[in-house]
Amino acid sequence: MKNSSNKFRGNNKEFKKNSHFGNFSKNTNRSEKNDRFLSNSAKNKKVENLKKNDENNTSFLKRRNSRFKSNTEFPNKDSDMHQDFINKRSFDDWIWGKHSVYEALSSDRAINRIWCTSEIFSSDKFYILLKDLKSKGVLIEEVSWNRLSQLTYGASHQGVALQLACSKTISLEQLIDFSKLNCSNPVLVALDGITDPHNVGAIIRSAEAFDCKGVIIPQRRSAGLTGTVAKVAAGALEHLHVTRVVNLNRALEELKKNGFLVVGLSGDGQLSISNFQEKAPLVVVVGSEDKGISLLTQKKCDFILSISLKGKTSSLNASVAAAISLFQLTGK
Repeated sequence: MKNSSNKFRGNNKEFKKNSHFGNFSKNTNRSEKNDRFLSNSAKNKKVENLKKNDENNTSFLKRRNSRFKSNTEFPNKDSDMHQDFINKRSFDDWIWGKHSVYEALSSDRAINRIWCTSEIFSSDKFYILLKDLKSKGVLIEEVSWNRLSQLTYGASHQGVALQLACSKTISLEQLIDFSKLNCSNPVLVALDGITDPHNVGAIIRSAEAFDCKGVIIPQRRSAGLTGTVAKVAAGALEHLHVTRVVNLNRALEELKKNGFLVVGLSGDGQLSISNFQEKAPLVVVVGSEDKGISLLTQKKCDFILSISLKGKTSSLNASVAAAISLFQLTGK
C-alpha cells in the first residue's frame, strides 16, 4: 500500500512534473509565439509606418519639387513674355523725364499725347505750355504716379511722359483758309469715334487719293497720329493737312458758319449717296463701325447719307465706306 501510494504519489509527482512541464512547455511555446507575433506585428507596423513615411516624404518631395519648378519656371516664363511684350511695343516715339519733356514741348515738335501728374500740370514750369497745347488739340491726361509707371514700364519718368506725333497738325482756321484757297468746293473728312489706327490710316490714305483738303480728328475718342497710322497711310500724311480739335461738334458749327455742308455717313440714312446732288464745300463725317456717328453729331449734320448695298452684308468697314463715299462725292 505504501509502495503503491508512493508509486502513485510518485506517479502523481511525475505526472505533475510532467503535466507541469507539459503545461510549462506549452505556455512557453505560446508565449514565444505571442512574442514572435507581437514582435512581427510591431515590425510590420514599423515597416508600414516607414512605408507611409516614405510615401508621405516622396509625395511631399514631389509636391515641393512641382512647386519649386512652378515657382522657378513660371516667373521666367512671365519675364520672357513681359520682355517680349516690351520689345514688341516700340518706345521710339516716347519721351519722359522733366527736362527732356520740357525741351520737346518748347520746341516745334509734333506731339500726339501727354501723360502727367497733377503736380506737373499745375507747376509754373509746365502749366502754360500744357494749356496752350491742350487748346491746339493735343490730348493731355492727368494720371497718378503708379499709372505713369505702368505706362513706361518702371522708367524714371519724374511725373511726365509724352508720345510724339508722326505729322504736324494745323489749326481749324488754317485748314478752312487753306481748303478754300484754290478750290471752290473743297471736301474735308471728319472722324467721329474711330479709335482703330488702321482705319484712321486707311481713311487718310483714301482722303489724299481723292484730293480731299484735310482731315479733322477730335482730341478724344479717336486714334492719334501714331506710327501705325503713318504706316497704313503709306505716305499720305506728307501731302494732307490734319487738324485736331478739342470738340468735334463745335468744330462742325464753325465749319457751317464758313459755308460748309456737313454730311454724315450712316446705314440708316434716308438719302442714298448716289442721289446726293449738292455742290458746295463739304465735310464728310465718318463714324465708328459699332456705334456709328453719335447722336449729338448727327444733329449737327445737314444730310445723313447711306450707301446702297446689294448683297447680304449689312454694313461696311469704316475705311471702306469712307473710300466709296469720297469717290462718289469728289466725282460730282
